[in-house]
Amino acid sequence: MIAPQSIIKEPRLQQDSWQGTLWLAPDFAILHGAAGATASHAHYAHQLMLSTGAPFTAELDGIVHTARHLLVDSLRPHAILSAPAPMLTIYAEPQRLGGAALLAAAASAGVPSLDSLAAALQAQPRERLPDPRLLRALDKVDALLSGKVSAAAVAEAAHLSLSQLERLFSAQLGLPVRRLVLWRRLRLAIRFILLGSTLTQAAHGAGFADAAHFSRTMRSLFGVRADRSLRQLDVRLLD
Repeated sequence: MIAPQSIIKEPRLQQDSWQGTLWLAPDFAILHGAAGATASHAHYAHQLMLSTGAPFTAELDGIVHTARHLLVDSLRPHAILSAPAPMLTIYAEPQRLGGAALLAAAASAGVPSLDSLAAALQAQPRERLPDPRLLRALDKVDALLSGKVSAAAVAEAAHLSLSQLERLFSAQLGLPVRRLVLWRRLRLAIRFILLGSTLTQAAHGAGFADAAHFSRTMRSLFGVRADRSLRQLDVRLLD
């Protein structure tokens, strides 16, 4: 349940980074630790924020909420304003785990922890893509990420015209092809950095033009700078 609107907006924290532990799975991630204030942003992943202590304050669609848990659905503008206690934050691929699945996992985990949430998320049934053409298109996007992702090549793999491909992505994913490609590139670049690559190596490996392009995308989609955030995390990769 989302907490009711607060009357007074609390001041932003000056911290612009993530600190703590990140567990990264193929279709979800869990971040445990201190959450710095962020600029308003929106990203493709569903996000569930859980405080381990005092309530946090966040802005969602322009409304300020003070709560101990808050679900942010895919592509909804939001910002963290203050978070006095460590938090557990789940990010999930919308086409695999819906918002209801995140809430169900949190409920079944009991007292939330990295272990209990990871086990609960892994036990949740995955959603199936309703259209095999979309699955072929997404597979092609992933195969091309290290270089140029040609919309024509993606459309050909899905046996669609370019206009049909755009309509399919908009109807079933809620975002255009280019936006989906940026999200997939960002996810891949984050994985490279957490495995030890430099910012520049990760950017090039994920198909960004340069480190600046990667950093701009990171700030646009997550509201934080890549160089200030990713190096402060202890990471565990979950297969």
